Amino acid sequence: MKEVLLQIPTLDAEQSIEIDVRINGKRRTLKYRVEIIDLPRESETSPDRVDLLRHVIAARHDDWELIQIGAPIKDQIPITFRKKNILTTESA
Repeated sequence: MKEVLLQIPTLDAEQSIEIDVRINGKRRTLKYRVEIIDLPRESETSPDRVDLLRHVIAARHDDWELIQIGAPIKDQIPITFRKKNILTTESA
């Protein structure tokens, strides 16, 4: 699937986004979830942060796929997931 870049407002932790699109005349709802991961002060090294991210990604529900790991902002890293099952809701 090709990707489309959309600018969305800044989100708080554990926010969900639903986007309605038409693909070849069929309406679909795309669902995204953004998780903001707090980095503890004691995990200053890159390997510690990578292990933390691996744990968060591995713990996600199987219905969600990893889309993006964002750039760290202060002591937080945003992670974006997309719902795997996209249902067609109506035809044009």
